[in-house]
Amino acid sequence: MFNFPEKLYSDVRIEEVFSTDITFLDGQLNQNTIREYKGAFIRVFDGERWYYSSITDISLIQQELDSLAKMAKPSKGIKENPVVKRFQINKGEFLNFKGKEVNKVPYEEKIKLLKKLFPVLEYTEEIKRWKAVYLDKRIVKNFYSSKGAEITWDYQTCGIAAIFGCQSPRGEKQVSGSYQKASNHFEDMGDIESGIQQKVNAYIDFVINSKPVQPGEYTVILSPLAAGVFAHESFGHNSEADFMQGDENAKKQWNIGSTMGSKVLSIIGYGGELGSGYITFDDEGTKAEKTYLIKDGILRGRLHSASTAGDFDEELTGNARAVGFEYEPIVRMTTTYIDKGEKTKEELIGEVKEGLLIEDINHGSGMSTFTLAPSLAYRIKDGKIIEPVSISVITGKVMETLKKIDGVSDTIELLSFVTGGCGKMEQFPLPVGFGGPYVRINGIMVQ
Repeated sequence: MFNFPEKLYSDVRIEEVFSTDITFLDGQLNQNTIREYKGAFIRVFDGERWYYSSITDISLIQQELDSLAKMAKPSKGIKENPVVKRFQINKGEFLNFKGKEVNKVPYEEKIKLLKKLFPVLEYTEEIKRWKAVYLDKRIVKNFYSSKGAEITWDYQTCGIAAIFGCQSPRGEKQVSGSYQKASNHFEDMGDIESGIQQKVNAYIDFVINSKPVQPGEYTVILSPLAAGVFAHESFGHNSEADFMQGDENAKKQWNIGSTMGSKVLSIIGYGGELGSGYITFDDEGTKAEKTYLIKDGILRGRLHSASTAGDFDEELTGNARAVGFEYEPIVRMTTTYIDKGEKTKEELIGEVKEGLLIEDINHGSGMSTFTLAPSLAYRIKDGKIIEPVSISVITGKVMETLKKIDGVSDTIELLSFVTGGCGKMEQFPLPVGFGGPYVRINGIMVQ
């Protein structure tokens, strides 16, 4: 396909992208965009430095390869370089969504789906403002390397989102709520009316009946959404190997085999799970691998690109990702989730004398210390959910909190999203997935 320069490692990633963005504000069309474009990212490695560029005219790929090669220093031993040795040589076509492409769904069907949200949003008295969004994206990638890799694969997602302001009857209390449903297949999106109605009802109940929480330390149960955000923000980012590259203190703290959590806790990173974090290969042509970051409370792995795997002398995990062809691959999460446990959700709640259930959140953040800002939460007393409560934040030290997890439910829910995404360095938003079971933490600060 290309004349790769000798005594250097090089690769080419070509992307063909289709996307739709339809947005209504209070029932009026505000955004209506359909885009199709191509681009390529080209890299050359001489064993010491990377040289790369991105272009929108793919007829210039060979020219860019030759130009980058002139800046590099050829090396006879490039094939034995610890980074180059790790690159996989995958071949073949892996079009998992062929025949169900979102770009072939009629535009009218996308509008029809989105407007299923309108009756709830337009005619519910407590909702004073709202936005409804339909988004989809399909990417076909072609990857070629000087080692002989030659692969084609696809990625796609589609979904709807509603963001709304909810107000109590006398206007003394207001909250912001949201609802999302996303999938890799448009035909999975049919039933959204019941989902949006349930979410709106929950926020109406909350804005009318919620009471302020009494600040203090509580036993807290996290929903799959809240648990997933916690796993992603507080542990997933710490598991990205470039986070500790060149930092001996971080390497010591995150030593494989160290105890990181309670024995009921396992955290997994895996791009092979369908959803917004799904990948067949990463952007270095590495097959997605299921990686236990924590297994039964013990640190078992971390997320790698070829560069970090070479530096740590560890195996590839398939986590070199770029937000688009304009960017270089860096270590990024795919789908990060807490594995299922042995208790039912009902048992987790039933064993709590005084505590809180966090059902929905506005946002979360954290590395050594984490913060979650709940938007829907409930008080638990004597094993029963009794009333909604308003909470500003729950917070704690990550390492301490991981060891306070004393119960995990026996089913998991993996969540997909069409709005937002993960940010790192200048690359935002990258589609990711997260989720897990209901997770109980015995002692966490609540304000």
